[in-house]
Amino acid sequence: MLDGPRLAPLSGGPARQLVVLLHGVGADGNDLIEIGRAFAPVFPDAAFAAPNAPDPCDWDASRYQWFRLAVRDPHEYRLGAAAAAPKLDAFLDTELARHGLDDAQLALVGFSQGTMMALQVGPRRARAMAAIVGYSGRIAGAERIADETVSRPPVLLVHGTLDEVIPVGAMAET
Repeated sequence: MLDGPRLAPLSGGPARQLVVLLHGVGADGNDLIEIGRAFAPVFPDAAFAAPNAPDPCDWDASRYQWFRLAVRDPHEYRLGAAAAAPKLDAFLDTELARHGLDDAQLALVGFSQGTMMALQVGPRRARAMAAIVGYSGRIAGAERIADETVSRPPVLLVHGTLDEVIPVGAMAET
């Protein structure tokens, strides 16, 4: 089971929304939970969670990755994201149940490989979530998404033109 840092709603009341922050390769939930603190004044009734990805990072075992990136290849992205998706789905189901919420109150915010995971899981969930926001990421398995889409959450993609890890052209493909 995935785990990581969490923030209770700033309002002090029960959560009315859940925002899950998904990190990239070589990071962990602690790298992103501060973004939850920054978002909290705008979303005071939101709980925030930033799970650590399931696997230790290939180049630093104290950090995490959603899947291996031995070869930067679209086929590898698709297989890796698909293999990690059930773990993220289980985490989302547990967190939603913990707060008495459903997918309509859920937003996924991904960074790099975390964006790949948000785009892998979000459209394949039975009910549409509130939103997917992806920073500097790409879709894994673009050729399969149309056939595998179950729900259509709103998606916002943001990508810098100077990104040296995932080129900005990946946003157009996504």
